[in-house]
Parts: sequence; structure tokens; C-alpha cells
Amino acid sequence: MGNFNSVVVDAPVNRVWGAMRNFHDMSWAADEVECEPVGAYAGNQIGAKRIINGTFYETLIGLDDQARVMRWRIDLGSDSAVKDNVQEIIGEIRVYPITEDNTTFVLWITSQEPSTGGIAEAGDDAYQAMLAELQRAFV
Repeated sequence: MGNFNSVVVDAPVNRVWGAMRNFHDMSWAADEVECEPVGAYAGNQIGAKRIINGTFYETLIGLDDQARVMRWRIDLGSDSAVKDNVQEIIGEIRVYPITEDNTTFVLWITSQEPSTGGIAEAGDDAYQAMLAELQRAFV
């Protein structure tokens, strides 16, 4: 299981997914995120790397355009305070059409192993802020 954050965006699913699917482009999050691409992989290639806000090193581990799902691993590096309690943190964004009114449901899931570390929950405020920026981007 994981932590869930979600939002409804007033735009068709293909527009929302198109804005979110590039691992190296988080302009949809406006001022909430500074995203620095790292390495030679493009933002739609498994293995692409990025640094978020100069702090979080992340690697793209899954991208499925048909299912509209992106998965990445937060690379814990040498932060011993985190590594002592958590082996792995995975982020995932899923984008679904709401057919009733042609809007989009965006689900952000953060999970960690072991699940008792409490690290994933710490990011909920930031994830909600980014999702709120996503909503504003389509107004």
C-alpha cells in the first residue's frame, strides 16, 4: 500500500497526460518544483534521471502511455538517517479520464519498503501543492 494524493483537473485526459508524461519536465507544477535533468536519457526513456529542488535524486522506472502511468524511484543515496529505516521509495502518477464531464482524475501514490518508515507521508503537503498547481495550469 502507499500514500495517496489526488485531484480532478478540468481538462481532457490526453492533454493532462501530455503535460505530465515527460519525466524531465515538471513545468505543470509551476513554482513548486525545480527539475534538473541528469544524464543522456530523454524524459520518456526508462532510466532517465532528474534532481528535484536540488535535493531529491530520482530515476524513471516505468512509463506506460496506454495506461497513463509513470513510476520512479527516489534514489536514497548516502542519507544514512533515511537508509537506516527505508530500503526503497517509489513514486507513481496515474491519470484517468472522467467520462461524465471530460475531466481528468490524477492519482499520486508514494510507497516505501518497509512500509513502516513514515518517509512517504512526509511529502504529502508537497504532492498536494504540486497537484494544485496542475489544476491551475488547466484553468
